Amino acid sequence: MRHTTELLAPAGSFDSLKAAVGAGADAVYLGGAQFGARAYADNFGEKELCEAIGYAHLHGCDLYLTVNTLLKDRELEDLGAYLKPYYESGLDAVIVQDFGVFSYIREYFPDLPVHASTQMTILGPGGAALLKELGAARIVTARELSLEEIRHIHEQVDIEIESFIHGALCYCYSGQCLFSSMLGGRSGNRGRCAQPCRLPYELRDGERVLSRRKEAYLLSPRDMCTIELLPEILEAGVCSLKIEGRMKRPEYTAGVVRIYRKYLDRYLERGKEGFCVSDKDLEELKILYNRGGFSRGYYQVRNGRELMSLTRPGHFSKNGKGELSKGKQTERRELLEKQAYEALLDRLKKEYVDREKKEKIKGVFRISTEISTEFVVTCQENRIRVPGEPAQHPRNQPMDREAIRKQLQKTGESPFVFEELAIEGETEVFLPVRQLNEMRRKALTELSRMLSEKGKREGSQRIPEQPRQSENSTKQPMEASGQEKWKPVFHVQIEDPDDLETVLAFPEVSFVSLSLGQAEFKRLKDYVNLCHQKGKSCAFVLPAIFRSRERDYFQRELKCLKKTGADAVIVKNPEELAFLKETGWEIPAILDHNVYTFNRRSHEFWKKRGILFDTLPLELNEQELHIRGCGESEMQVYGYLPLMVTAGCFHRTLNACKGQRERITLVDRYKKEFPAVNECRWCYNVIYNCEPLSLLGNKKEVERIAPKSMRISFTVENQAQIRKVLQQYVEVFFHHKEVKAPAGPFTRGHLKRGVE
Repeated sequence: MRHTTELLAPAGSFDSLKAAVGAGADAVYLGGAQFGARAYADNFGEKELCEAIGYAHLHGCDLYLTVNTLLKDRELEDLGAYLKPYYESGLDAVIVQDFGVFSYIREYFPDLPVHASTQMTILGPGGAALLKELGAARIVTARELSLEEIRHIHEQVDIEIESFIHGALCYCYSGQCLFSSMLGGRSGNRGRCAQPCRLPYELRDGERVLSRRKEAYLLSPRDMCTIELLPEILEAGVCSLKIEGRMKRPEYTAGVVRIYRKYLDRYLERGKEGFCVSDKDLEELKILYNRGGFSRGYYQVRNGRELMSLTRPGHFSKNGKGELSKGKQTERRELLEKQAYEALLDRLKKEYVDREKKEKIKGVFRISTEISTEFVVTCQENRIRVPGEPAQHPRNQPMDREAIRKQLQKTGESPFVFEELAIEGETEVFLPVRQLNEMRRKALTELSRMLSEKGKREGSQRIPEQPRQSENSTKQPMEASGQEKWKPVFHVQIEDPDDLETVLAFPEVSFVSLSLGQAEFKRLKDYVNLCHQKGKSCAFVLPAIFRSRERDYFQRELKCLKKTGADAVIVKNPEELAFLKETGWEIPAILDHNVYTFNRRSHEFWKKRGILFDTLPLELNEQELHIRGCGESEMQVYGYLPLMVTAGCFHRTLNACKGQRERITLVDRYKKEFPAVNECRWCYNVIYNCEPLSLLGNKKEVERIAPKSMRISFTVENQAQIRKVLQQYVEVFFHHKEVKAPAGPFTRGHLKRGVE
């Protein structure tokens, strides 16, 4: 990073890039034709992206490329060739979610900085330290972290911290959302989110409706605006201030960057004393885009009603139209808003999109009739020297200095404008205008080339040549190596400890895991003993989110946990792995499906770090799972899948928090019912799919995939349902009985369809 404090802007197009640079961004981030988390943005092709790198560098900006999606194995084969031209053009960094991609870049592009995406769900010092150890230059924190949590990371880990300061917020922790994927096959982890969170819903408790009809946008957070918090954010240790908005128009980028640039400079010059944002600038930010007003995000609150845009999910679209409410007074107000919006966009377009930015330069032109004339041009620390023919003795009228200066200052369509231009040397001289023009052209052309090619890497980067696997290949590595025929192994995961005895009654179950959200910690040893008495292994499932609150809780209970005799723990984020290592809790770790191992390389990445085994991703189809290889991984074959893990809490949004775990129902416009549970011990919500995953009728496919074990997960089922489901799976996989598809609605997940 060339800037100790960086204002980082989005660029969804070249016009947005120009707008960001013109308005004062220190760095921009954008997506190429592949592997970016905004697949529907006007992303950059190869030639355009290489030009964008040069354009950014010309104006003193860094440029970061988003490679922040999960990659399938065949895509990973193309990654090196994709990155190579941008690497050689001087790309400043890549933003990455996939640990397979992370390790690939560290191996084949070792001097290319890697930034860990917010989709890695970095929640604390442990995860930050792990990423630094692996070679990350920067982490992008989860948007839900408080200023105190960010400060804690900064104080403990020497790594750059990037955090979002303005723009849209997801309701779900980034990287933990499967809502769009499971409902329509458009994966947020693959840059194709359909934004189901911006649709209306209803909350019910049984037949009782909890939400108000006029407040139906229960998953739609307000946009974040933290301009008034800039001093606190910077003092917490954030070095890169990130603006969201690659899908928004260039005028939006220009307007937001311009105002944040103004107040960032004000703070850097004067400090916190007297820092105050004008009402006019706040109003301009609101006009540009907001969902029913702004919030300050999660920096000062854990969750709450003030974060939500319950009645207004959107703003004006590109053609200037919005959802106008009924009522003359409201229509008049919104018409005035629309007019102000269009006037502001027009002004920003003229000032930042249509106008080329000019870099200020200094020049010295030295004149002599005895030695070569010299033109020296500087831009910051960059210096160009152009020699010319000696000046001539004038036959008639000498050329005065102002005439020379006027000719040299004609920078035309170049990206430069002279801030200072000194003329030195002899005065009684004559110089042909042609010579002056040629020396000026050479100086500006060479300076432009020097700036735009800054950071350019010479030579070809070695990239692996990997033979493509056959599209129709279904051969398993296990079968190829001549190992024994696959046998079913059942792992049952439960939320409620009261369901343990029901599960233990099945001798076919080899392994039981218990979530710690409801369990009494003083009884954990009893649960483990009960499993061991039945000849079954026992594991604990750690929380989906592991922030300072959870860390403190487990630190207090660590002695108790170590004495339980548990056989393993299931971890759901890198922070938990770091916690195990830091505290010396020497217990085997199993990766849950949301620590993604989307490709062979990510699987190997974690295997080398001592993981007992991992869980297969939920978004790969049968063919893709075969290519990845599954013999060392567990596969989920039944369960209500978590679609969202959220810091937002429905009970807090409704001002009805009781501080106790409850299950309510989220109902969409098609009357589909999604169970929603508030995990009060950890203070997050989980929204489950409306239908359970069931692969009961897909025995042949599961046998061909041949996972290490099969996971049957129970979350909202009662004991009678648990007993019935287990009996069916035992009959099909152990006793080879033909069982039809389960009664009632169910889904096969992505086994057949996969995701784009």
